[in-house]
Amino acid sequence: MSPNTQKPSVLFVCKKNGGKSQLAAALMNQLAAGTVTVHSAGTNPGTSLNPQAVESLSELGIDITGEHPKPVTDEVLDTVDAVIVLGTEAKLEPREGTRFEIWETDEPSTRGIEGMERMRLLRDDIKARVHKLYTDLTGN
Repeated sequence: MSPNTQKPSVLFVCKKNGGKSQLAAALMNQLAAGTVTVHSAGTNPGTSLNPQAVESLSELGIDITGEHPKPVTDEVLDTVDAVIVLGTEAKLEPREGTRFEIWETDEPSTRGIEGMERMRLLRDDIKARVHKLYTDLTGN
């Protein structure tokens, strides 16, 4: 990336902004170490973060205790290079000129897997996707 190039930015979206999009944002922040501007939001934000999502990140040394669910805003949508919708519950229209992807993430509960085991599988699925996205955005 040349010094004149603005660093890439991404918005991770899920319905409540309490779990999947928070996981993706935290994982991207850890991986990118400041080389990507990262946002997360919900189409119908909840009131708090999913405690299992927070715990699954702390297992990787990531602390998101200061985070909270936020709504999707036009201000953020107008500035990001990529919008990633996690799961199928959040509904968002693609914007022209902005990379738009829907990640149908693994849902272990459909296989009877619940609790922290479910959250770790979900986290690891999202982590693999974040790595690929990071490479695509940065060329690294």
